[in-house]
Amino acid sequence: MKNIVLIGFMGVGKSCIGKLLASKLSYQYVDTDKLVEKKHGMSIATIFAQYGEEQFRQWEQEVVAEVSESERTVISTGGGVPLRKKNMQLLRKKGFIVHLRAKAGTIFHRTASRHNRPLLQKDVHEIEKMLAWREQFYRHAHFSIYTDKLSPLQIVREIMFYWRRSKRAKKREEGKKGANYRC
Repeated sequence: MKNIVLIGFMGVGKSCIGKLLASKLSYQYVDTDKLVEKKHGMSIATIFAQYGEEQFRQWEQEVVAEVSESERTVISTGGGVPLRKKNMQLLRKKGFIVHLRAKAGTIFHRTASRHNRPLLQKDVHEIEKMLAWREQFYRHAHFSIYTDKLSPLQIVREIMFYWRRSKRAKKREEGKKGANYRC
């Protein structure tokens, strides 16, 4: 697995953690939301207002298809990327998927001053409902970690630990397959 992909709800720390993780690994860093905004020359809020969520999700999927072919890249995804099965299939091909999570109250406090996220203009109870519904999509990650009480550096260290462990396990598995080969 050549990429590390960060998924999770808005406000869990994907951008912050992604940049720090990329720096520690000397990887590239990309943010799918920023790429959609750059490619279409408008903010996500404007895209939602002018074209609707479905159009945004389509453009988001196009960006995911592009970045999923990267190598040695930390990819921070928009909170809704896992809602489309195709997105997860594309990202999983070359990626170790990490689900960053936080409690609804934490998300609400972290994002209270953000007005650029159309789906976050809600109260804590609405965020709880959205989290509960999206859990079915987020649970397909290789690794999951709560970000509420950990520093960014602690989170990065945990991700790196599990990512490296996963790589070693994959090598052991491949070695076993080769050991069964007979001429």
